[in-house]
Amino acid sequence: MGCSIDVKENAAGGGTPFHSWYMSSQRAAETVTRDGGNVRAYANAPWCAMFVSWVGEKAGLRQTVGWDAYTVTWAKWFKANRRWGSTPKPGAVVYFSWNGGGIDSIDHMGLVKKDNGDGTISTIEGNTGNGRVEQRVRPKSHVIGYGYPEYKA
Repeated sequence: MGCSIDVKENAAGGGTPFHSWYMSSQRAAETVTRDGGNVRAYANAPWCAMFVSWVGEKAGLRQTVGWDAYTVTWAKWFKANRRWGSTPKPGAVVYFSWNGGGIDSIDHMGLVKKDNGDGTISTIEGNTGNGRVEQRVRPKSHVIGYGYPEYKA
């Protein structure tokens, strides 16, 4: 399955290839055990985290990037592993809160493409722009923090 900027969700907010991939993954079963519910609940769930998980998997970097369907848990994983900070770096996982809250109020996540040097960052995100995968420019004022995968050079 290739990634396309043209990927779009169904009317219920799901049905993307990222939903299907995540629902069939070992991690989906683990998160259901952790959080309760059932795997089918992911079918129309918000999918920004599933997209970033999929990117990490397809790049062969799952252990480095991490994977989860819940943004807050994933951010806390970076923090617990001392890979959390406030500086945007290419390849970092970025976490947003639209109301400016803390880590428990994260609304969305993506990947940092670059710091634009003008108070904004360029990102690649899933579940954005009316349910698509898109490159976006976001104000840093909406950023809660960054998770830094330990990429090998």
